[in-house]
Amino acid sequence: MPEIKARYSEEDLQEFKEIIEKKIARAQEDLALLEASYKNDKGNGTDDTSPTFKSYDEGADTMAKEANVQLAIRQEKFIRDLKNALLRIENKTYGICRVTGKLIQKERLKLVPHATLSIEAKRKQ
Repeated sequence: MPEIKARYSEEDLQEFKEIIEKKIARAQEDLALLEASYKNDKGNGTDDTSPTFKSYDEGADTMAKEANVQLAIRQEKFIRDLKNALLRIENKTYGICRVTGKLIQKERLKLVPHATLSIEAKRKQ
């Protein structure tokens, strides 16, 4: 494990924490919308009992639901990564590259607040 030479100040960590908390709230709203779209929570309609033949519609609906499930899975991972970033803030290890041990650039963390790699380490991957 690389030696940690520096870390972000308490003020910086607080700023990142606020950014991350806003992103988590937004991501959870998006996740709820995605889940509602594939769980058929919308009511007890008779849309699926109509005797008319509509296999194309059903196929499209199934594909849309599958796409939304995949998006929901990605959204859950994003939320988990953001929550892990909050843990790193609490541990005072936030913003430190897990490969180089150097501070990740502030600009990068503002755009990708759950980043654990510096650009330098990311390029080497």
